[in-house]
Amino acid sequence: MTIRVVVADDQELVRSGFALILDVQPDIEVVAEVGDGIQAVDAVRRLAPDVALLDIRMPHLDGIEACRAISAASACRTVMLTTFDSDEYVYEALHAGASGFLLKDVRRDDLVHAVRVVAAGEALLAPSVARRLIAEYTSRPAAPASSARLDALTARERETLLLLGRGLSNAEIAAELTVSEHTVKTHVGHVLAKLGLRDRVQAVICAYETGLISAGAAS
Repeated sequence: MTIRVVVADDQELVRSGFALILDVQPDIEVVAEVGDGIQAVDAVRRLAPDVALLDIRMPHLDGIEACRAISAASACRTVMLTTFDSDEYVYEALHAGASGFLLKDVRRDDLVHAVRVVAAGEALLAPSVARRLIAEYTSRPAAPASSARLDALTARERETLLLLGRGLSNAEIAAELTVSEHTVKTHVGHVLAKLGLRDRVQAVICAYETGLISAGAAS
């Protein structure tokens, strides 16, 4: 199956460069290149792509607001691109529904990999972004009232969410719980569905925000 992609960046050379890298892949087709957030939202509405690459800073409508609009109105998954390795952008983008966050100095192969991973329903963060995210949430006091959100989960599903929050892969979770990877995938699917989460990144956020993982516990 071909992965259909919209690339949105207000810098033409950057936009064209990303599009060229992706369009030469046998399983990826760039269906539109646009220069601002309004055009990105419109392109997603018209063309129904699988993935949208969105620059954070764009005129008329920034990447985060475009991501929020796209996430609310379509099944298209978004990867945010920026030159700024800033906490503020990471948290805003993830809460807006982004499934990936990459810096613009990303290597060619990593960009292609990110599009494939996100299109497959997973989530992906640049390593430096992931470190910032974990550090921020482990330093925040939990809001006890929010833990009621986890009441819908079984004991095993809570364990799965806890391990997701610690950054473990499916294989690592399977080893920890002494179950098969297939069983882990089932548990992860149930966790996402019951909590209304789009992907593993939002599951990590949920684990911290609900107090399931407290400060320092991720290590």
